[in-house]
Amino acid sequence: MLEHGIPFRLNSRVRRLVAPNAGIMTGPGTNTYLLGDEQVAVLDPGPAIPAHIDAILAAAGDNIRWIVCTHTHPDHSPAWQAVAQATGAEVIGAPPADDMFQDNTFTPSGELRHDDLLAAPEFSLRAVHTPGHVSNHFCYLLEEEGMLFAGDHIMNGSTVVIVPPSGDMKAYIESLQLLLRYPLKSIAPGHGEVIDDSRREVEKLVKHRLQREHKVIRCLQTAGRSRLDELVKLVYDDVGSHLHKMARLSLSAHLIKLQQENRALHHSQDDSWEMFEI
Repeated sequence: MLEHGIPFRLNSRVRRLVAPNAGIMTGPGTNTYLLGDEQVAVLDPGPAIPAHIDAILAAAGDNIRWIVCTHTHPDHSPAWQAVAQATGAEVIGAPPADDMFQDNTFTPSGELRHDDLLAAPEFSLRAVHTPGHVSNHFCYLLEEEGMLFAGDHIMNGSTVVIVPPSGDMKAYIESLQLLLRYPLKSIAPGHGEVIDDSRREVEKLVKHRLQREHKVIRCLQTAGRSRLDELVKLVYDDVGSHLHKMARLSLSAHLIKLQQENRALHHSQDDSWEMFEI
């Protein structure tokens, strides 16, 4: 069981703190990772919950030099401000995407680009741009350990919601495939336990998304022209109806991907979809 507020050492370079924000979308809570001991990077500082901020500062306060964010959803980045004010740390990440559910307070110290490297005395952390969940999402590879900090790109025990318009299913699948080019040994997700068989996990996620896409196609072919609220009940009949509100976002992303590939038609007058027939 993941305990809130107590630093847990994952290896010689990484400790994990779990924020007290457990829920349907956050699992046991957001994972905040502390990299290094003498000069520390706080990766995904998490929500601006005072007890969690206090736990971060108690674990590494005077040694914090960097704050690194995978993306700017409100369960991952808002604590950056309090930690930065307390420590003067450099803030690394991409600005908020033009989308819903964003932490619009987030202000990085500079521009982050794919393949940027944070070379600290105790570790090397490489930024990997992984759009899909949202457009400003970055994963970070701890090169000495082969450990990928995956934010919400990969979660343990559940699939990631893709949130249009910033979220993009085509980009998400391509970003997963990109990760297979890196020497991954383990995945440290934004929620849940570390995943050891990283290649198998990534390949499983790609397969799952493509299977869901095939189900979208089959349901549209069977039901004909349909609106999202009708289609989500068919495509996601294997998950509880209480999750359909969020599933509707991923369904939209699947349909937009099919539209981009000229395989589905969107009718804006009634917001309905159908398969493209030649």
